[in-house]
Amino acid sequence: MYGSVTFPGICITWGLVVMVMIYSVGHISGAHFNPAVTTTFTILKQFPFKQLVGAILASGALYLLFDPKAEHFYGTTPVGSAVQSFVLEIIISFLLMFVISGVATDTRAIGELAGIAVGSTILLNVLVAGPISGASMNPARSIGPAVVMRNYKAIWAYVLGPMIGTLAGGFTYNLVRYTDKPLREITKSSSFLKSLSRNR
Repeated sequence: MYGSVTFPGICITWGLVVMVMIYSVGHISGAHFNPAVTTTFTILKQFPFKQLVGAILASGALYLLFDPKAEHFYGTTPVGSAVQSFVLEIIISFLLMFVISGVATDTRAIGELAGIAVGSTILLNVLVAGPISGASMNPARSIGPAVVMRNYKAIWAYVLGPMIGTLAGGFTYNLVRYTDKPLREITKSSSFLKSLSRNR
């Protein structure tokens, strides 16, 4: 809002915040801060309204703290066409969900590094897509500010895009995750920290 944080700074901050939250409450909530991710994990059985309410409350807090003008809208709106942002949101949400599926749901992954992997993916996604679509990857992240500041421009792209992308990413990872390796070989590399402690 005041120009004190550069765009790369926003990318780094965004990635680090998600990483910290995963390590802080991932063991409690499964680190589901994104309705599109949660919906993918529950295979469309329910929409997580608590996350949407949380996003609206957080957006309301920002509005009260900074009293932003319309030009300081902190939601997501397309720089180009709505279709361009829609397609881009599908792609970056696919990448995010693919990484989350790999590091958070597969017992063969190095679980202790999940926060770093997911945070880094968000950092890279925002760095690439931020100047074009705003890099939402999260319906709640777009709906919250839209409701509070009454700016619904192309909101459909930021609801449908992440939903389609995360579903595709989750299903794609499930297709490639299976292996013919014996269980002993798989579990040998399941924990980075355990392997370090064994080697000491």
